[in-house]
Amino acid sequence: MTLAEEFKSRNFSIYGQWTGVVCIFLCFALGVANIFNFDLIILFSVICLVCAFLIIFIEIPLLLRICPTSSSFDAFIRRFATNYMRAAIYGIMSVIQWISISVKATSLIAAAVLLLIAAVFYLAAGIKGQAFQGSKTLGGQGVAQMII
Repeated sequence: MTLAEEFKSRNFSIYGQWTGVVCIFLCFALGVANIFNFDLIILFSVICLVCAFLIIFIEIPLLLRICPTSSSFDAFIRRFATNYMRAAIYGIMSVIQWISISVKATSLIAAAVLLLIAAVFYLAAGIKGQAFQGSKTLGGQGVAQMII
C-alpha cells in the first residue's frame, strides 16, 4: 500500500499517525527553541522534548526493534497500541502544553494544537470502530518482520 493509498483509505488512525510524525519534529524544534527562556517555560519545553522522543517510539514501531531499550520501556510503549490509548496520551501531552499558556504565551501553543489534532484523529478512529492500522511507510505491519 503506497502512502497515497493509505491516505485514501479514510482510516483516521493513519491520519493520527502521520500527524504524530509531524508532532515529533514540531515538539523537538519548539522544545529546543523555548528552552532558552529563563522562567518556568523551561519546564514545559523540556516536557515537549521528552514528548518528542516518546512519540518517536509510539509512532515508529520499527525503532523498538533496532534501538536498545529496556523491557519496561518497551512494555510502556506497547500500551499505546489502540486508538483510544493513543488518543489519551496525545490528549495528556496536549493539555500539558496548553497549561504552559498560563505561565507565558509562547510558540508551544503550536505543539499543543497539533497534539490535540492527533488526539482527535485517534479518538475519531476509535469512535468509528476502525482498527488501528499502522502506516507501512513508518515500519508498520510487515516492515518490522523483514528486519528479523
